[in-house]
Amino acid sequence: MSRVEPVKRWGNRQGAWLWARAERMLRVLHDDLWTWRADPLPPSVWLRWFPHGVVLLAAFGVLVGDAAQLGDNGGIEPGFAFLIAVAQAGAMALALWRPVAAWWLSMAGMLVGAFAVRAEMVPGGYEFTWPWTAAGLIGHLFVMLLLALRVRTRVSLEALALTALTTYLVQGVMGAANYLPTGQLAVILFTVVVVLGIALRGRREARNELAEQTTLTAEERARRTLLEERGRIARELHDVVAHHMSVISIQAQVAPLLVENPSDELKENLAGIRQNALEALTELRRVLGVLRAEHPDALDGTDTAAPHAPQPTLDRLDALVENIRAAGLAVTADSSGLRRPLPPGVELSAYRIVQEALSNVLRHAPGASAEVHLIHLPIGLRVVVTNTRPLHTPAPSQGAGHGLLGMRERVAMLDGTLTAQSLPDGGYQVAAFLPVDAPDLPTDAPDLPADDPDPPPDLFPDPSTEDDAP
Repeated sequence: MSRVEPVKRWGNRQGAWLWARAERMLRVLHDDLWTWRADPLPPSVWLRWFPHGVVLLAAFGVLVGDAAQLGDNGGIEPGFAFLIAVAQAGAMALALWRPVAAWWLSMAGMLVGAFAVRAEMVPGGYEFTWPWTAAGLIGHLFVMLLLALRVRTRVSLEALALTALTTYLVQGVMGAANYLPTGQLAVILFTVVVVLGIALRGRREARNELAEQTTLTAEERARRTLLEERGRIARELHDVVAHHMSVISIQAQVAPLLVENPSDELKENLAGIRQNALEALTELRRVLGVLRAEHPDALDGTDTAAPHAPQPTLDRLDALVENIRAAGLAVTADSSGLRRPLPPGVELSAYRIVQEALSNVLRHAPGASAEVHLIHLPIGLRVVVTNTRPLHTPAPSQGAGHGLLGMRERVAMLDGTLTAQSLPDGGYQVAAFLPVDAPDLPTDAPDLPADDPDPPPDLFPDPSTEDDAP
């Protein structure tokens, strides 16, 4: 094998590689610039109409100026000059919707006008601004700016490069007899507007992305707050359910001892009840261990109980009020109606609602006073927390701002209702109704309809507005 063969093969491979690369570049140019796709302005009233008006007004000026310049100074027949001016002015209007097609139209108008004027040039005659007329240059500036604002950066740079190459070929390679060159100035101005358009487009995309991320962050924060509050409710209810399961287990164990000569079937059933209660209690404690592994903080500083301390009830409401008073808030608490034993879940939820409402008053209504009122009804418990107008502007809160979210979760869990509304005097009121089963009635009392457990309508005022802050 001669030494020339490896060199020939290497040259063939290099030639094939260069041809493939050139073919790929031409295909990219074809996909980017040989298109009729629509790239409209963003859907904004201001951005839709104001630029349209400016561009259309400038297009009218380009139409008049270019027709006059080509016909009077360029020596072109007036009708033909008007058609060229229409093409360049129409490219500006078309760029509002189809910027790539408008770029092609503007370039075609420039080339036709340049060749038509070149045919009329004579040495020593009028020095015409060539190849870009003044009006044509302004029109193409608008086209390049609108193109850079709404297409990818690569497409804008490709259009700029082809514009510069075409200008060089017409002015630098072909030339004319007698003219004032405008190619250099045109390329510089086109570059400036393309860079400006790319920068503005990048700024707009960054602003839209930031707004989208802000929305997603707010939604994620609300969802996380909801999940944390549900987890806390689950931990608290576990203690209530675990107490009852323990009682069931003990009663099932003691029951055979309270019956004389219990049957084997009774012993077996009671043993099964005790075994099921113990297994359920074990599963509850396992779930509690997972939930409490996060060690969530209390909703405010008034509840300093350890994570495994018994859950509070309304018996501890006086202690809560005293702690709030020690924090600087004037609070009064009273109750009305006949108090009777309530389910542990109702007492726990009522306590937490009062706690969160008073915490909101501390955070959002400095200098105000608050009143807690419990109304014991035959069909449930109504909790009302009201505060007066704040005397000072509240400091910015560091909380998540979803205090009402937790209250609603607790009330919804018990099939109750909650309202939160501003008062006419500038204060704020949180009112919750927690339904409970009606107590046993005397035999001579009229039967209550079983399908209508709702409380009287006046227990549920319809708020006009709701807000987390008092």
